[in-house]
Amino acid sequence: MDYLIIGHITEDLLDGGFTHGGSASYSSLTAHAFGLDVGIVTAGATDTDFLSSREKMHVVQTHSPVTTTFKNLETPTGRKQYLLKAAPVLAAQDVPPGWRSSRIVHFGPVAQEIDPGLIDCFPRETFIGMTPQGCMRSWDEQGLVTYCDWQPSQEFLGRLDAVVISIEDVQGNEDIISGLARQLDVLVVTEGYNGARVYWHGDVRRFDAPSVDVVDPTGAGDIFAAVFFIRMLAARDPWQATRLAVSLASLSVSRKGLESIPTAAEINSASVEILKGAS
Repeated sequence: MDYLIIGHITEDLLDGGFTHGGSASYSSLTAHAFGLDVGIVTAGATDTDFLSSREKMHVVQTHSPVTTTFKNLETPTGRKQYLLKAAPVLAAQDVPPGWRSSRIVHFGPVAQEIDPGLIDCFPRETFIGMTPQGCMRSWDEQGLVTYCDWQPSQEFLGRLDAVVISIEDVQGNEDIISGLARQLDVLVVTEGYNGARVYWHGDVRRFDAPSVDVVDPTGAGDIFAAVFFIRMLAARDPWQATRLAVSLASLSVSRKGLESIPTAAEINSASVEILKGAS
C-alpha cells in the first residue's frame, strides 16, 4: 500500500440527508488522485462503495451497528457541532498484516477513535503523519462537541514524522502550538485564508494562500494534509510540501463536498509551478 489512512468515515447530517465526511474520505480520495494505491481502515455501518468502487481504493471496515455521525448547527453565537453516534475504536487487530508495510500511514481520527498502541504495528522506517483534530474533541451526553487537551506520550509523538493541525483545532492557543512544535519533527498549522505555517528544526515559515471565492471549506484541511504527507515523503522538504498543499487546498474550497478533491490535472499543474519556483 502506498497510502494507508486510519480513521472513521463519517456521515455528516444535512437538511434532507447526509454526506460522507471525515479525514478518511477526503485524504484517501486525494491520495488516489495522485495515482497512489490507497487503503482505508475504518469502522461503521456506512456503505463504503463510494470509495471502494474506485480503482486502487481498498477499504477494510470493522462492522458496527452505527456510523460516526456529526451534525453542525449555525447559531447566533457561532457553529455548534454534535456527535450523534460513534463507531468503535480502531486497534491493532483492525489493520491487515499485509498493510503494515505501507509507505505512508496517516492517522486521521475524528472522534478519539484510534488506540495509541496501534502505532506499534508499523516499522520504524514507515512515514507516519497525523491530523489529530479528533483527539482534541470531547462531547457531553447530548453530543455537544467541545475542545479537550490532547495528551499523547512522548514516545508516541516521537514516532510521528509530521503533524498537521488547524488553528481552530487548538482554539487559537499559541501555547499549545509552541509545546507541540518543541516535541515534533515537523508541525504544520493551517490558518484558512491566511495560509499555513511550518515548524521544522527550530525554524518557522509562513506560506500565504491565494485569494479564492470560498464555496465550501469542508475537507480542505484533510486535502492539505494528504498532499503534504505525500510530497514530504517524496522530497523530504517541508517548505516545498507546504507550498503544494496550500495551492491544492486553496483550489478545493471553490467546490462543494467531495467534489473538492483535486484532479490529476490540477495536481500536475500545481506541482510544475512549485518546482519552477524552487529552481
